[in-house]
Amino acid sequence: MKILLIEDEAELRKSISQYLHQEGYIIESVGDFKKASEKIGDYDYDCILVDITLPFGNGLDIIKQLKKSNSKAGIIIISAKNSSDDKITGLDLGADDYLAKPFNLAELNSRIKALIRRRNFDGNKAIVVNEITIVPEERTVKVNNELVILTPKEYDLLLFFISNKNRVVSKNSIAENLWGDDSDQMDSHDFIYVHLRNLRKKLSDKGCEDYVQSIYGIGYNFKVD
Repeated sequence: MKILLIEDEAELRKSISQYLHQEGYIIESVGDFKKASEKIGDYDYDCILVDITLPFGNGLDIIKQLKKSNSKAGIIIISAKNSSDDKITGLDLGADDYLAKPFNLAELNSRIKALIRRRNFDGNKAIVVNEITIVPEERTVKVNNELVILTPKEYDLLLFFISNKNRVVSKNSIAENLWGDDSDQMDSHDFIYVHLRNLRKKLSDKGCEDYVQSIYGIGYNFKVD
């Protein structure tokens, strides 16, 4: 899952980024309104953590931009402002949750997980697609009730496909979701094919049907009934 953190306090931004990275997320962070506006204009995210008070602008305007562009990202406001007006305004604009500083990083992680479950998986802790069962909080995958051992990137790739099942996803969107900013430095998408080949083999070895369809010149479609 890919997260954008918009937070002007450098130390807090660093600690949140490090914690979420250790939890297995692709995490990008910015410290002001201008950079945040550029990020949400250029990239897609699963979840965006946004502070209200930012240099050069206001986090509420970031939420407005996201909603205007029909972004599918979940939005959690993280702010030292305890004004009920700010909280109500943010939620009315379309934010999904509000967490007041100071907060426990484990609680933030729980809020992110709950938000992603609600938005992508109907609130279910276990994601079941035919013979495939995924438990995101444990990062485990089973096929026909047999555990499948995947690398972190293989797991992220499978979860991305299932989150976008029956939709064509481009190679660029896959690269951004799995590697974040680093995807811009890659000369080709051959690395996606390598991870996909390995993922397909591991799933097939457990008796899983191959649901991934290649769409020539575009990307892939995880096609399920």
